[in-house]
Amino acid sequence: MSRFADYQVPYAVDPKYSRRVAYFSMEFAVHQPLKIYSGGLGFLSGSHLRSAYQLRQNLVGIGILWKYGYYDQARNQDQTLQVQWNEKVYNFLEDTGIRFQIVIHDAPVWVKVWYLRPETFQTAPLFLLSTDLPENDYVSQTITHRLYDGNVATKVAQFILLGIGGARLMDELKFNPEVYHLNEAHAVSSVFYLYNKFGSVEAVRERLVFTTHTPEEAGNEKHDIHLCNKMSYFDGLPLEEVRRLTGLKDDQFNHSLVALRFARKANGVSELHGHVSRKMWSGHEGICPIIHVTNAQNWKYWADKQLYFAMDNQDQDRFIDRKRYLKKRALDRVADQTGKLLDPDVLTIVWARRFAGYKRAELITRDKARFEALLSNKKYPVQVIWAGKPYPLDYPAIGDFNHLVHMSKQYPNMAVCVGYELYLSKRLKQAADVWLNNPRVPREASGTSGMTAAMNGAVNFSTNDGWIVEFVRHGYNGYVVPPVDYDSLHVQQQDDYDLERMYAILEDEILPTYYDAPQTWRQIVQNGMGDVRFAFDSNRMADEYYELMYKAES
Repeated sequence: MSRFADYQVPYAVDPKYSRRVAYFSMEFAVHQPLKIYSGGLGFLSGSHLRSAYQLRQNLVGIGILWKYGYYDQARNQDQTLQVQWNEKVYNFLEDTGIRFQIVIHDAPVWVKVWYLRPETFQTAPLFLLSTDLPENDYVSQTITHRLYDGNVATKVAQFILLGIGGARLMDELKFNPEVYHLNEAHAVSSVFYLYNKFGSVEAVRERLVFTTHTPEEAGNEKHDIHLCNKMSYFDGLPLEEVRRLTGLKDDQFNHSLVALRFARKANGVSELHGHVSRKMWSGHEGICPIIHVTNAQNWKYWADKQLYFAMDNQDQDRFIDRKRYLKKRALDRVADQTGKLLDPDVLTIVWARRFAGYKRAELITRDKARFEALLSNKKYPVQVIWAGKPYPLDYPAIGDFNHLVHMSKQYPNMAVCVGYELYLSKRLKQAADVWLNNPRVPREASGTSGMTAAMNGAVNFSTNDGWIVEFVRHGYNGYVVPPVDYDSLHVQQQDDYDLERMYAILEDEILPTYYDAPQTWRQIVQNGMGDVRFAFDSNRMADEYYELMYKAES
């Protein structure tokens, strides 16, 4: 008999967290060697699994084993971005021996299940689904080739695999989740499987919770409802029945809207995002309550413990030495990639995260005169590093990346790195004195990169969006662009305002403090490290999910 029959998590569960939870996510960034993630959603779910393990929660993760990952970010001959698709092979995943079939596009598709043991990377158990089997035809094999595949039908098939396949896996394991937690709406096909299983919307609703990460309606996934039907998205339910259950009147299947109608509770991922989400969905009927659980990152995994040790023991010399060492080591990696040997004693600004239009990677370069003055400032020298992976079909974002690469050739103190994944992310946070974050407000639901930057001795400098609203106290533990009534500004006015305020704060506050008042600067760094340590550690977040989202409704 398989050890996966009547599956239970293989560690003693804390009674406080005894409810059985199945946590569905398209991506998990649990550790660099397992390349099944693209960006913030994966970093978040990876930290969640690590905290679930540390807190001994009765939770399992369900994801997909992407054969080629998201993509490998390399360079063309001129250093511009090159997308590579390289096969990934993992000897640390265990073949569960579980295989079953689900229907995709009116045909049976074989699903194979792999397992990441908790002790491998100190995470809650993680089950990964794959269709890359010789029993499947080639098109079916490609379902699990590329994370967020650009082909619409393939992407819908991926959603079916995660949702229906993941819910079916729970039955194969006899895990019997009391809670099905959808991290984003990618797995919402599971509701149709669960409806068929339990026989009523009410029975599904009492088991389903939903986390939305998208702060504007246009950003939520929608697909043609007839395509979804043709792809067998509704697990055999006729389209008229689907319309009746979901309340959808038009021909667009809105994944998030359906999740909000089937869940008993949903959450935004920061306090601000909770407000934005409630307002955004208020015009729709039948929506579940939307609260917020602010995203967080796993302190144990991300933080530099020696920096914290020096801070806790008020050993300032050791603190200075450690931060300088971290910077130098990280800057050596930048030099290896780019040929730019940067100086660990110079104020280092880092912008690094997924490239997307609203995140405005190149905002600081738009005022060319001020940018040149910043990079040529002899009194207060500055160096700037960029990194991040655009979606491989997001040509404007790739254009921004390549524009920065070409610009960097003009300046010895400007560098652009490739391969922005977990390892490089941690190194660049250690390299940073200033972690620059300038999304258009309120487009960033949470944006967690600044949390891990603070855990490595970087000061957050941000527009007032996402988690920053709950964290930054200007001049005390970071710097924030003072918000205005952004709703009254069109996009160009908003960009101009933020750019002007950013330069004013940089020139009048950040640079003079760093160079002329190093003790004050160090205090700001340490205030940020202290404030992020518990309030934005994912142990707090994982606990809140049990308390606020998973508990049975009385």
